[in-house]
Amino acid sequence: MKHEITIGEAVTEFEVIAFWEQLRAYYRRDIFPNPKDTDREFFLSRERQAQMQQIYDRPQDPCYYLFFHRDGQDIGFALPVIFTSEDGKCFILEFCVYPEFRGNGTGKACAQALLAWAKAHGAHYAELNYGGDQRRCRFWERVGFVKNGVDEWGDALMLLPPKEEVPITVEILTDPEDWQLKKLENGFLKEIGEQTLMKEKQEQLAQAIRAGKITFFMARRDDRAVGMCSVVKCFSTFSCADTGVFEDFYVEPAFRKKGIARQLVQAAQVWSREQGISSLTVCCAPCDEKMYQSLGFETQLGTTWAYLR
Repeated sequence: MKHEITIGEAVTEFEVIAFWEQLRAYYRRDIFPNPKDTDREFFLSRERQAQMQQIYDRPQDPCYYLFFHRDGQDIGFALPVIFTSEDGKCFILEFCVYPEFRGNGTGKACAQALLAWAKAHGAHYAELNYGGDQRRCRFWERVGFVKNGVDEWGDALMLLPPKEEVPITVEILTDPEDWQLKKLENGFLKEIGEQTLMKEKQEQLAQAIRAGKITFFMARRDDRAVGMCSVVKCFSTFSCADTGVFEDFYVEPAFRKKGIARQLVQAAQVWSREQGISSLTVCCAPCDEKMYQSLGFETQLGTTWAYLR
């Protein structure tokens, strides 16, 4: 069909070389136009290519080198990874329409072609990092993506929400180094206006989990962690018993209003009862009081609300 956008995979040595030539040109032109940018050298390096080639060559969850074609011409490329071994996430690492073909809806048409291709290859939804670039953000919003927290390094993410309803389970975190905990924690901190956790503080948090100073509860949609909360146990001289402080309460924006917050609170309550904790308390801003009341925090203690059983 005339003007139809199709997708071809770079598989031969010549095609892969051509793909990397276009990818490096894209980095120089669109992503790192300043030669002094500290990240530019790495992304243009053979080391970066070798890292991606390892992902390309792995038997499970590989990345793909793709070209967009229209009317017999290459008009752009994409670099996605599909995690079929997890929950079917397609993570779009790179996406580019060549400058001479931009405009008139070409970018959106290429994005829709990519999403259709990903679905045919086992993807259930898509995610990407937009780097805080508002122009890029607006483009992906027109495709249907929504802002959805940040990654484990604090970089802004967008998600094309999955259409399928999947049961949510809540479990106690067992791996202090879980990368998804770091992602959720950074999303939580970013939302409340705090600095995201860098490597040193991430390790401090992991040590606290190992030492039993804090217990995290993770809400999972298949293998994807979509929410969390934590309880810190402490001794109260007021009740002469252990009490718990409820913290780190966060659900990814794309998965809110689905009852996940209530599931997390209930899991923390059950665990607290099993641990002999007399009450859970939470410190919150006035704007959040009604939310915590709706979740069962009943007794106001100054600016602290207690979940008494």
